[in-house]
Amino acid sequence: MEKLFIEGDAERPRVEFDPETGILEISESSYPEYTKEIYAPIVQWLEEYLSEKGKTVIFNFRMDYFNTSTSSRFQKMIDMLEDYYLNKEGKVVINWYYEEDDIDMYEAGQDYAKDVTLEFNLIPFSL
Repeated sequence: MEKLFIEGDAERPRVEFDPETGILEISESSYPEYTKEIYAPIVQWLEEYLSEKGKTVIFNFRMDYFNTSTSSRFQKMIDMLEDYYLNKEGKVVINWYYEEDDIDMYEAGQDYAKDVTLEFNLIPFSL
């Protein structure tokens, strides 16, 4: 399986998914108008990657900002990871990075974390 790399731009996030290491990362900002089209190849790659049992997946969210439409795409991916974990198909860890004084990003991570049973870490950082 090939790596997925998408360079971020003014509205789209940077995506780096490495199937060899199991480290999948979405970073920067995401506020495109048509998130379904933007996230379709990302979700498709993740579906294919999770079709094989026994993987260890580390999914890092390092977002500066994302809109409500993006939030639903993130929820879809988190649900996919939770299903993979619940079906005992592999180990999954989600790391949600947020700038330590960014309450909104912290609370967004809390909202996602409360809905899953897999390991979900809220990790503050400072610039």
